[in-house]
Amino acid sequence: MNAVAINAIEERRLEEQARLDSRKTAQERNKWGQFATPPELALSIARYAKHLLDGKSVRFLDPAIGTGSFYSALLQAFPPDRIEAATGVELDPIFSKAAEGLWGKAGLRVVAGDFTQQRPPTKRFNLVLTNPPYVRHHHLSASQKDHLRQRLAQSLNADLSGLAGLYCYFLLLCHDWMEDGGLAIWLIPSEFMDVNYGKTLHRYLTERVTLLHIHRFCPTDVQFTDALVSSAVVVFCKQPPPPSHAARFSFGGSIELPEKEAMLSIGTLRASNKWTQFPGGSKKNEHGELTLGDLFAIKRGLATGANSFFMLSEERTRELDLPPQFLKPILPGPRHLTGDIIEALPGGAPDVSPRLYLLDCSEPEERIRTAWPRLYEYLQQGREQKIHTTYLASRRTPWYSQERRPPAPFLCTYMGRANNGKHPIRFLWNRSKATTHNVYLMLYPQGRLRDALNGQPDFQSQVFEALKRIKPSQVISEGRVYGGGLHKVEPKELGQIPVETELKSIDTNLRVGQQKRLFV
Repeated sequence: MNAVAINAIEERRLEEQARLDSRKTAQERNKWGQFATPPELALSIARYAKHLLDGKSVRFLDPAIGTGSFYSALLQAFPPDRIEAATGVELDPIFSKAAEGLWGKAGLRVVAGDFTQQRPPTKRFNLVLTNPPYVRHHHLSASQKDHLRQRLAQSLNADLSGLAGLYCYFLLLCHDWMEDGGLAIWLIPSEFMDVNYGKTLHRYLTERVTLLHIHRFCPTDVQFTDALVSSAVVVFCKQPPPPSHAARFSFGGSIELPEKEAMLSIGTLRASNKWTQFPGGSKKNEHGELTLGDLFAIKRGLATGANSFFMLSEERTRELDLPPQFLKPILPGPRHLTGDIIEALPGGAPDVSPRLYLLDCSEPEERIRTAWPRLYEYLQQGREQKIHTTYLASRRTPWYSQERRPPAPFLCTYMGRANNGKHPIRFLWNRSKATTHNVYLMLYPQGRLRDALNGQPDFQSQVFEALKRIKPSQVISEGRVYGGGLHKVEPKELGQIPVETELKSIDTNLRVGQQKRLFV
């Protein structure tokens, strides 16, 4: 199956996912533990699996297939000749039927039923990619728990606390479905890393299999929805760990490019009850030095892939008569900003020129055709220009939707030249509701700083003044320089800059205030 056909089915899958989700209340979805995997995350995980498998053919299993997000990602990441077989299991009949309809002719065998009651097949699987149902223990009946614990005792001679969620049973019972040496990547709640019922998973991951990597997402990472703020990606190989084995632990950012990481020996992990303390701080933090990355989650502005099509002037949006609900204010490039403070107009748009708007819509094209014909007409112009086939647009579903980048209160220019004494990199205070594209870095306050700013917005001016006092030489030393004196700094590099006296003092005062409140 070619990429065009896969993308077409993926577009249908997302529409079907939205339709099926809308048929259940939030409470019903919570009871079923149904939280859809974002397609970009599923694809990131599938590509990571391809890198680890290094050319092997795969027999794929997803024990909680849903509408098939991971199978879709598998087809996008792996060449067709490397996919030997694929099976998905799904309890919810409306989702199993949807998965069969979408992917049955594309090679996926769908088993409708409860994975925890299925018997492993004779021919097992060497690749498991899944986001199992996050069903909390209080949604499991006493008889369900008894059955699950009996199955677990038969399979691994293991026991789980009655407080364990369903995802724990899924992970452990899947052991018998995997062939020796097989690879598994699980997207599960990170709570197992610290809670008492997680000890059974700790023992499994350090004794029965070779733990390769645990990546924990930052709770303040705006790339992810609320269903993922406490999630972790757990990667392991079904074989006993070598005596000297060390596992990779990472935190923040993406799986491939985390903000922090460390290698931990199996002995260290076995001796520790709380795994969220890993990977710990960077070398600078170990020496007690506060960095910008400690105070801010730093993200690059969004990349549209076709700015001339997706970023429109105010006049152009009126001329095209585009629906305002699909237009978000977005800043122009830094050269258009006359000052370092971006003020807001009534309604939140930035008081800058030119005033630009970002086209961002997640509605399916068929609905757009009937509900917003002028927008549909403009999208067809984009198709004629082959915008939907460009690298970034073709990887978004739908192609005219955008990355999630809420407005950030503080910005940093991404690159610049030091001409006539002008600083190549500068900080900006964004008082508007405008997002930015990828010529800016976006600084989202986190932890104590975020809480303080939420409670006292006027405090932003002090933070901005402290940011401006960071010496350009510090930014330049962490970044890189290209021909012609072009300086550039990446999010991770900006995060490594040591915090100067003013910001350090602010953080110290916040920490002391927080400690005082604990004893009041």
